[in-house]
Amino acid sequence: MNPHPSLATAAFLIADPARSVMLMHLLDGKARPAGELAFAAGITAQTASSHLGKLLAGGLLAVETEGRHRYYRLAGPQVALALETLAAIGPAAPVRSKPLSREARELRFARCCYDHLAGHLGVAVTGALQARGYLVPAAGKRFDVPPAGAAWFAGLGLEVDRLRPGRHGLARQCLDWTEREHQLAGPLGVQLMSLLCAKGWLRRSETTRAVQVTPTGWTGLKKELGLDPV
Repeated sequence: MNPHPSLATAAFLIADPARSVMLMHLLDGKARPAGELAFAAGITAQTASSHLGKLLAGGLLAVETEGRHRYYRLAGPQVALALETLAAIGPAAPVRSKPLSREARELRFARCCYDHLAGHLGVAVTGALQARGYLVPAAGKRFDVPPAGAAWFAGLGLEVDRLRPGRHGLARQCLDWTEREHQLAGPLGVQLMSLLCAKGWLRRSETTRAVQVTPTGWTGLKKELGLDPV
């Protein structure tokens, strides 16, 4: 008896190029129709339907039905974590590569990793929090939040002691697949991303995983964390 049957199944499903593109397209946590996923993967609607059926059966996707329409999303944060972790495996950078498209540059700078901030900006924010002693790396790929950090988050409008720890704790280190450094994830990372959007510092794209920093956001990030516009 194979003690890990689901591992081989999940690996097989993710390994297909078209399926991997559709999965990565859903890393912002939003639900999307089959047609949009088919377009992103460069395949026909019929082929996309077949792939989506397999991903559903394999437990990587969930589906919502609204009238005659079906919308697909990742089955949960554990799928997003697996995808980001796998994407970080491999050479740090190719020896030669084509120039990045505008969309690729935007995603590399700042994007949603399912429910928290990722990309260059996510890593920069996390680094600034550590440099100021607001986050402290801990065992098990977690971050501890010392009193100074709790006070800083509270001043921003986020009460750390009211958050419910997840399976991996309150604050988790998530390896960014483009920057190869850690970003803040877990319940604290989720709420920080939500708060920065609510304050108007960040704006999420409606069509991609890209995140933009508003002028107000740059002012706030400079004041709070010493981050300059780029």
